[in-house]
Formats: sequence, C-alpha cells, structure tokens
Amino acid sequence: MMKSPTKTSVALKVLIGLACFVIIVAGMRAAAPLIVPFLLAAFIAIICIPPLLWLQSKKVPQFLSVIIVVLVIIISGWILAALITGALSDFSNKLPFYQERLTVLSKQAEEWIKTLPIETPDEITEQYLDPAIAMKVVSTMIASIGSILTNSFLIVLMVIFMLLEASSLPGKIRNAIGKPDSPLSQYTDVIKNVNKYLGIKTLISIGTGFTIFLWLWILGIDFPILWGLLAFLLNFVPNIGSLLASVPPIILALIQFGAGKAILTALGFLAVNTIFGSILEVRIFGKGLGLSTLVVFVSLIFWGWVLGPIGMLLSVPLTMIIKIILESSESTKGAAILLGSSSEVKKK
Repeated sequence: MMKSPTKTSVALKVLIGLACFVIIVAGMRAAAPLIVPFLLAAFIAIICIPPLLWLQSKKVPQFLSVIIVVLVIIISGWILAALITGALSDFSNKLPFYQERLTVLSKQAEEWIKTLPIETPDEITEQYLDPAIAMKVVSTMIASIGSILTNSFLIVLMVIFMLLEASSLPGKIRNAIGKPDSPLSQYTDVIKNVNKYLGIKTLISIGTGFTIFLWLWILGIDFPILWGLLAFLLNFVPNIGSLLASVPPIILALIQFGAGKAILTALGFLAVNTIFGSILEVRIFGKGLGLSTLVVFVSLIFWGWVLGPIGMLLSVPLTMIIKIILESSESTKGAAILLGSSSEVKKK
C-alpha cells in the first residue's frame, strides 16, 4: 500500500527541518568563541537601551548618550573586576592552608567511616574524600568567573556600535522587509521581554548576592565579598546556579570552623534562595516569563552544551527570543505553545 503524497511531503519537511537544525547547532557550537562575545554585547545593549532613550528624551545628543551609558558600563565592570581580582589573589595565597586543613578533615572523616558497621574499601574512601579534588573544584569555579571578563574590550566595542545603531535599526528593518509603516511588534516584543527579564533578574541577583555577603560576613567566613559576587553571577543560571554558588563557601566554612558553621552557611543559602528564588522570582516571573519549567531546564542544558557557561547564563533570554519569533508565524505557533507555560494554555 502506497503512502499518500501529503504524508510523504510532511515527513520530508520534518526530516529537512531536523537536518537544518542539526547543521545550525553544530555551526553554533563550532563558532562559540565568536558567538558568545556577540551575544553578551547584544544583551548588554538591550539592557542599556532604556537609559539611552531616556537620555535622548532629555535632549542629550545620541553620541553623548552612548558615551555616558558606556562609561557607566566600563566603571561598573572595572569595579567588579577589581573586586574579583583582589579576592582571587588573597584566595590563592591561602590555598596551601586550606589544602592542609582539608587533608586533616578528610583523614578524620576516613577514621569516622571506619568506625561504622559498614565495610568500605580504602580505595573508595580515598577517592571520594580526596581534598585535592574538592579544592580543584572550588578553584575551577572561581577561575571561571574571571574568564568572563577576558573579551571585555571586544564586548564594549560591540556594545558601542550596537547602541549607535539602535535608534536607526527599526527603520532599516522596515525598509528591508518592504513595509515602511510596519509597527515591528515582533522586534519590540523581543526587546521588551528580554529587557524585563534581565532587569528583574539583575535586581533579584543583587539582592541574593548582598544577602549572602552579609550572612557570610556575620559568620566570619573568609572572602564574603567574593562569595557574594559568585552568588550574584550564578543566580543568572536557572535551577542549578544557586546550588553551585553555595558549594565553595560551605567547604570553606567546614575548613575554617567545622561542621557547625558549615551547616549554618548551608541554611543561610537555603533561606536566601527560598525567599528570592522560590518566592519573589516565581511570583514575578510566573506572570510574565511565559516559559514552562521543563523548557527552562532543558534550555539550560542545551545552551550550556552549545555555548558553554555563558550559554547557561543566557539560556532563558535566548529561549524567550525563539518563542517570540515562533509566535509571529502561523505555521510555527504550535511550537511556541509547546514552549509556553501551563498558565498560557489555561488562558486559551
């Protein structure tokens, strides 16, 4: 029995679409070193557009408005880099002491495990209680923060050119599509939603980082500023970012003071992430984010695999842009509905 031409053509379209998707993803992964700085610059430029337009509404010339906004970015980045560099230097100087303390704690843990009525091979305890592994994880996580700033000069240049083009871009797009009077709702929706997400997420991350800093400072944990900055940056990574940010200070609290302060440190992270992440963030984004929880988690893994750590940081904005683009066409609205949250389905 022969298949109908309609079914064959649909299957062929699906296969061609999947093949194109694989090729595009492979190309993006290969070109990640070029794409990542561009994406960072694009999202920074999107965040900067409202203050830029506000300055221009106050009769400030476009070029001067761009200079003012970029100077604010540079000064903020310089302060952040100075704080991270100073803390990393102090942390590196104390690393031998932490290594020695962690070795003592691991030996104590091995002795305690041997007293339990469970037979545990020495190879396993040595493998999982090796202090070198723990300190290597901490050092790698901290070093990855500094690597974000390596392309800062290139990113700032791209932000400047993007902001200079921002006011004329809508007109260029209208002329390119042959509709000079088009309202470009798709373009404005992308800017508005990404700006809203990044703006609110930045405020929540600042609150998270400052509260973590204050709690660790009260407990007397070394380098509270560094761990507060780490909590601020990793809070942009959905689902697992806050968990990753808690690992180094908990290990450090265990090294400095023992299990009691480590438990208090963990409880502090749990309380802060519950208040800011599970209550405030869910209430704010639950109404406006428009993405299902599963899609957010899958996008985190996918963009992290394609673009690395920065892809994880930008996973939600990138997925939101794709959803908005899919909603703009009747043929792809079904895919946009699959990416959407359950609240959007109930409304329809």
